[in-house]
Amino acid sequence: MFNCTIGRVDADAREARGEVPRSGGTVAGRDERRTVLTTRQSDDTARGPVGRSVRRAFGPHRATIRSTTVAPDRSASLPLITPAELAGGAAAHPLLDSDGRIVDPVLLVDRDAPDHPQAMPAALASRRILIGVASRAATGALAAALDFTLIPRSVAADTTEVGLSTGPTLVGVEDPRADAAALVAAIRANPHAATLLTGLLRAEVPSGLVALEAESLAYSTLLGGPEFQRWLEATPRPAPPPPAVDPVLVRREDEAGGDVLRVTLNRPERRNAYGREVRDALVAALDLGYVLAVPPGPTGPSAGPGFRLVLDGAGPSFCAGGDLGEFGTTPDPVTAHLIRLHAGAARPLLELSDSVEARLHGPCVGAGVELPAFAKHVYAAPGTTFRLPEVGMGLIPGAGGTVSLPRRIGRWRTLYLALSGIELDTDTALAWRLVDAVIPPAG
Repeated sequence: MFNCTIGRVDADAREARGEVPRSGGTVAGRDERRTVLTTRQSDDTARGPVGRSVRRAFGPHRATIRSTTVAPDRSASLPLITPAELAGGAAAHPLLDSDGRIVDPVLLVDRDAPDHPQAMPAALASRRILIGVASRAATGALAAALDFTLIPRSVAADTTEVGLSTGPTLVGVEDPRADAAALVAAIRANPHAATLLTGLLRAEVPSGLVALEAESLAYSTLLGGPEFQRWLEATPRPAPPPPAVDPVLVRREDEAGGDVLRVTLNRPERRNAYGREVRDALVAALDLGYVLAVPPGPTGPSAGPGFRLVLDGAGPSFCAGGDLGEFGTTPDPVTAHLIRLHAGAARPLLELSDSVEARLHGPCVGAGVELPAFAKHVYAAPGTTFRLPEVGMGLIPGAGGTVSLPRRIGRWRTLYLALSGIELDTDTALAWRLVDAVIPPAG
């Protein structure tokens, strides 16, 4: 019989690290018998994309809540804390051990338990990833302070949040507890990437250009880390792509409303992967777009009236993300940072964003989600899907996604997409405003 417990590390382990005094079987006044998230054998298996990850990791089990005495096995346990426990310091112990390893990178917060007035400031002060789990629409100040909150999909469909300036904090899923278990496994597998990404999104840097630099620095740091190296060693990759004749097609058209520059990613045999040649040709097209959008005037640049840059892709997919054949080929992390920041498409798309219209289709992955999210208008063909796989590779979104996606869907749902690696369908993307409309592809 399989049984996996996800619960709080017991007091003895924390006392051994010198984090709390020995207190006769309690931690901060809490008895050692606690509520923990567990998985148990069940014929009613977890459902949904993240639920499938649970089944891969744990087999056909269903997440449930039970009361148990938690064993000190850190690899098998994770606390499900209440807001009162959060307020009492449950997330405040040091993030790193004496060897610099991350300790307990993620905690679950039971939003069905009573709230506490000090839970919100405690969440804001914590350096851990804090995921709410609820059976209802758990909003309020604590919802905004947590990194996101999982609620049942049926509840999310009826929920409208008011007063949150940067986007919704709730993520509707089929089974919040099963999804939480899968997220715990994903974060524990790549704690460096998950922790760096969470901190980057929490910072909410107001300047887009500064935020892009911060993203690139974090990404380049992870390129030299053990998680990405492990992925490189374990992942078969295709040979680098051969030279392309026209990796990006550019054509200028005159329409009644003004100039239109149509920019088409044109490596369909590689699903328009965002490799070096596609990147360089796309940046050249965007530079031309900038000249047309902001022509020089008598006193400096002035906006070109009615100019549009329409970005799409040839073949079965708009863009399937970075070219796997080129991963790990940059000579060093510093060079990677400089190329990403100064030769990538994120910065020119940010500067041109008000004039850009993106038309997406097929499986959009990584850069194929991040780059078009800068556009003022994003349209998707029926059946388009969206996925951010980078955390599973020991990295973070590095094509501008930590800047572009939060502006559309909020930092909370951006983090959920990246940590879970789920494939988001078109209907959900539309409901989240990742896309503005679903329309058939042109032509």
